[in-house]
Amino acid sequence: MEKHSLKCLIIAGLAAGFTAAAQAEDVDIGKGEFQSSCASCHGVDARGKGPVSAQLRVPPADLTMLAKNNNGVFPTDALYQAIDGTKTVPAHGTREMPVWGERFNPIVNLPHYVDPSYWEKAGPDQKPEVVVRKRILAVIDYLSRIQQK
Repeated sequence: MEKHSLKCLIIAGLAAGFTAAAQAEDVDIGKGEFQSSCASCHGVDARGKGPVSAQLRVPPADLTMLAKNNNGVFPTDALYQAIDGTKTVPAHGTREMPVWGERFNPIVNLPHYVDPSYWEKAGPDQKPEVVVRKRILAVIDYLSRIQQK
C-alpha cells in the first residue's frame, strides 16, 4: 500500500513539475515588455498602428518589417541602440527623456516595477544595467520572432 502511495505521489509531483514548466514556457517576457513599452505607439501587433499613433507627428514604424526593409537581415544592433538611446530616434525623444522615460535606462533605483525574474537573472550583484540589458534583449528577441517573411 505504501509503495502504491509513493508511486502516486511521485507521479503527481512530476506532473505538477511538467505543468509548471509548460506554463513558464508560455510566458513571453519580450512580448510583455513590448506590450508595456512600445505598443501604445507601434500597436499590439507591432505594425505601427497603436492607440496614440494618430496623434504623433511621425508615424511609428511597422516593426514587423525591420528585416524585410534591411535586405532580409534583422538589424539587432541598430534596434538595440534605438532602444537604449545610443542611436537617436527623433520620434523617441532625447536620451534624457525618451518616450518610455527611464524604463530602459540603468539607473541605480529603477523608478518602476520590474518583474522579479529579471533580478534573478541579473545574478548575485543584481546590477540595474544587467536587468535593463535583459529587458532590451527580450524586446529584440520578440521582434525578431514576429518579422514578416
